[in-house]
Amino acid sequence: MPAEAALSAVLAPPPAFAARAASVGGSPVREILALTERPGIISFAGGLPAPELFDTEGLRAAYDAAFAASARRALQYSTTEGAPELRAAVARRATARGLATDADDVVVTSGSQQALTLVTSALIEPGDVVLVENPTYLAALQCFGLAGARVVPVPCDEEGILPDALAETVARERPKLLYTVPTFQNPTGRTLPGVRRAAVAETAARLGLWLVEDDPYGDLRYEGAEVPWLAAHPGAEDRTALLGSFSKIMAPGLRLGWLRAPAALRRAAVVAKQAADLHTSTVDQLAAAHYLAASDLDAHIATVRAAYRSRRDALLAGLAGALPAGSAWNRPEGGMFVWARLPQDHDATALLKTALTHEVAFVPGSPFFTGPPDPRTLRLTFTTHTPEEIAEGVARLGRALAESGGH
Repeated sequence: MPAEAALSAVLAPPPAFAARAASVGGSPVREILALTERPGIISFAGGLPAPELFDTEGLRAAYDAAFAASARRALQYSTTEGAPELRAAVARRATARGLATDADDVVVTSGSQQALTLVTSALIEPGDVVLVENPTYLAALQCFGLAGARVVPVPCDEEGILPDALAETVARERPKLLYTVPTFQNPTGRTLPGVRRAAVAETAARLGLWLVEDDPYGDLRYEGAEVPWLAAHPGAEDRTALLGSFSKIMAPGLRLGWLRAPAALRRAAVVAKQAADLHTSTVDQLAAAHYLAASDLDAHIATVRAAYRSRRDALLAGLAGALPAGSAWNRPEGGMFVWARLPQDHDATALLKTALTHEVAFVPGSPFFTGPPDPRTLRLTFTTHTPEEIAEGVARLGRALAESGGH
C-alpha cells in the first residue's frame, strides 16, 4: 500500500467547530447584496452611503498630511485606545452634541460593529439575556448569537421601545443589557422620543441594566429637532456604552468607529480589543484626525443631508402609487431607511424573487425580527440612488407587485 494511502487510512478528522459557529448563520442582507451587483439593478437593499458624496479630495489630502507629519508614526503600531488626537476630536464632537466627554472616555474601534463586539465580549456570558428592539439590526443579532446570549425582544410600537413593557421584561427576564438603536433605527428608521429615553434610563438605573446605545445614523437628520442621546439622560451615566461611527459621514472603507463607556467597561473593552486586533489602523486614524482638523466635517454632512433628504422624499412620493391598498410605511426624520408593511397575506420574501426579475431589490423584513417575524415587512434604503433612479425603482417595484397579485 502506498505510504499516502496508508496515512489517509489512519487520519482522524479534525474536531468539530464550536457550536456557536454552526448555530449562527450568515447575513441574508449580505446575500441579497450579492444578487444586486449586476448592472441595471436599482437596489433599495444595502444600507450603504452614496459613494459619489465621499469627500475623496479632502480624504486624500488628509492621508498626505498624515504621511507628511510622520510617515514612521503613521505606519507603526499604535496604542489600543487609539490615536490621542482622534480621541480628542471624537470627544469634542460628542460634547458639542450635549454629552460632556473627555478624550480618555473614548476608545477608537474598527467601525462601530467592533465596538459592539468588544462590549459584548466584556459583558456577556453564554446564557445571559440580552434585550433588543423588535425588529433590530441584523448584525447585532449575529454578535449576540455568537456570544451565546439568549436574545429577548422588547415590545415596541411605531416610536420604538414601550417603557412599561421594558420594565416588565427586565423584571421577568433579569437581562444583562439592552441593545438599542434609538435614532433613525435600522431597519425601521424610527426614533425613540426623548420622554421614552428618560424612562429607559430610569428603568436601567432602578432595575440594574447595562445600556448599549448604537448611533451610526444620528448625524443624518433631515427634519425635526435633535433628540439627546440616551447616554445623556439621568440614570444612564454609569451604565451606557455609546457606539459611534465615521462610516456614514466620512466613508465606511476607513473602518473607523468609537466607543464611549464608563471607565471599568472601557478597560474591559480595551483588553478585548487587544485580543482581537491590538489596535485600529494607525494611518487611517491619523488621516481621520487630520481631516477633522483641516476640513469642515459639519459642512460636508450638510451636503450629504441635503442629498439624502431629496432621495428620501422621492421614495416616499412614489410608494403610494406602487404599494397595494392597505400598505403602510413611515416617514423617518433622518437616517437611511423606510420601513413598509404590505397588506395581510403578502410575503415580502416571495415578492423579492419577482422584484429581481424587474431589476429592483429590497430587503425583506423577516431576518430583522427576534422570534416570529412579520413576513409582510420590507426595508427600503434610499441613499444610493438619485431621485430619478428612485422614482424608476419604485415604478419597477409596483410592476413586480402587480405581477405577483399585489394590486
